[in-house]
Amino acid sequence: MCDARLFSPQIDVFGAGRAVEVYDLASADSVEALAETILATAPPRFALGGLSMGGIVAMEVLRQAPDRVAGLALMDTNPLAEKDEVKARRAPQMDKARNGQLDSVMRDEMKPNYLSDGPRRGEILDLCMDMALALGPEVFCRQSVALMNRPDQTETLRCFDGPALVLCGRQDLLCPVERHELMAGLMPQSRLCIIEGAGHLPVLEQPDETTAALRRWLEEIDNG
Repeated sequence: MCDARLFSPQIDVFGAGRAVEVYDLASADSVEALAETILATAPPRFALGGLSMGGIVAMEVLRQAPDRVAGLALMDTNPLAEKDEVKARRAPQMDKARNGQLDSVMRDEMKPNYLSDGPRRGEILDLCMDMALALGPEVFCRQSVALMNRPDQTETLRCFDGPALVLCGRQDLLCPVERHELMAGLMPQSRLCIIEGAGHLPVLEQPDETTAALRRWLEEIDNG
């Protein structure tokens, strides 16, 4: 439930010297269809990064078109299919969203799990709420269905031998460090980066450290 503002610190840095594209994840209710939409307009070969659901879709892009992905950055995400107990929470959340309670779902059930404690926590949570409400309940439901039905991508990652960055916030409660250790262990050219003082959104919580890690990853791709 985020838009391009999620990556505004990184866009500000990299946009001056690179072509940066942010694709929306709002148009379909499956990761397969979202990946197909991205591939229809993406360059022939590109560095690919994604955070949270964006990482899940990035893994599906890689599965569908491995030869087009020059490098992969997976941030605060999960390569596994969704657990049944998490799926069980989705339907009540979607019902609330359809009945005009998206703000309470985000405020009470999701936002508390997003961030570590820090001086900008309130500001970032306000931005998260603004992005979510701008996208609206129908997008929330489509994304929920896509996440419920996502495939396991461990074999996809095992087959990728390009430069890979696996990054997460130390205090990420949604996608904990051990998930990222798993992903990093699957890819032979991966580098694991744990961002201190960050939860699920290190791109906003600790933008300088996150951007530095992404810069090193991009330089690896540039250097072949």
